[in-house]
Amino acid sequence: MNKIKSGIYGLNSLLDGGINENSATVVIGCSGAGKTTLATQFIRRGLELGQEGIFVSLDENKEQIIKEAIQMGWKKIVDYIDEEKLVFIDASGHEFSAFIKRELPSFVADWKGANARISIDPLTPVMWSTPDRYEQRELIGFMLKETRKVGTVLATLEEHGMAGDLSGNETVIPMYLADCVIHLKSIHDADGGLQRRLKIMKCRSSRHSKTEHPYTIVKGLGIVVDPDNSTLMPSKKISEELAVILNQNKGNIPARVYGRLTEVLEDLRDDDFSSIKLETLMREIISEYMDD
Repeated sequence: MNKIKSGIYGLNSLLDGGINENSATVVIGCSGAGKTTLATQFIRRGLELGQEGIFVSLDENKEQIIKEAIQMGWKKIVDYIDEEKLVFIDASGHEFSAFIKRELPSFVADWKGANARISIDPLTPVMWSTPDRYEQRELIGFMLKETRKVGTVLATLEEHGMAGDLSGNETVIPMYLADCVIHLKSIHDADGGLQRRLKIMKCRSSRHSKTEHPYTIVKGLGIVVDPDNSTLMPSKKISEELAVILNQNKGNIPARVYGRLTEVLEDLRDDDFSSIKLETLMREIISEYMDD
C-alpha cells in the first residue's frame, strides 16, 4: 500500500508513514475541533507535491472556506485557485441525493485517474438528507467509491451528542464505509480548559497507533499532533524472540509452514503482539500444524 504525506504534522508517524493512497478517510469531531482545518491541510500538502486539489463543500460556501484558510496563514490558496490547480465544488444548498447520483458521476468521468486529493466537508448534510438508513448507506458508499476513482479522499463528519460517543446514526455508517477513521476529541476539563485529543479508530491495510494523542491548532501550521507515546513501535524484539522459539520447534511443524512463518515474522513488529503472550501464540501455531 503506497503512503502519501497527510500535511498534518505528527500524524504520519501514527499511520505508519501517512495516509493510504486512493483510500477514503473520515475525520469525526464536534464543532470547532478543527475538521475543516485538517481537510484544508490535506489539500494544501498535495498541492505542494504537485497534485491537484478538489474541495467539495456541502455546507459552507467557497468564500468562507478561503477566508478561513487565509486566516490560518495559507495566503497562497488564491494563487492555486487562479492557476486552476485547486477546484472548489460548492454543493451547499443542493438536494444531496440528486447531486450525488446525477452530478457526481459526470465530475468523476472528467477527473478519473487524476491522482488528485479530494476533501469533502462535511458529510453530515448527506446523512440528514434522508431518514432512511439504507439510503444513507447507499449515498455515502456511492460518494466515497466514486471519488476514490479520482484520487485520495478525506471527508469530515460532525459529531453530535455526548463527547466521544460515536454510536449515533450520523457516525456509524460513514465509519463503517471509510478505510480510515480519525476522531478529533475536544473536551472541557473541570477548570474550564480545553483538552484536545486525536485517536485513529481504524485504518485498513495499515498499522496505526491505538492510543489517544494531544493535538493543538496553531495559526500558520494548522493542526499539530503530539506523536509521542504511540503504540506504533518500530522495535522487532518480540518477533526476534518468536523466531528463536520457532527455530526450537522446527521439527514439530512441516517445512513449508516453517518457511512461511519465518517470512511472516520478518514483517512483524512489537505492536502486532500487544494482546497475546508469545508462548501462547507459538503454542497455538505449533498445535495447528503438528499433525500435518
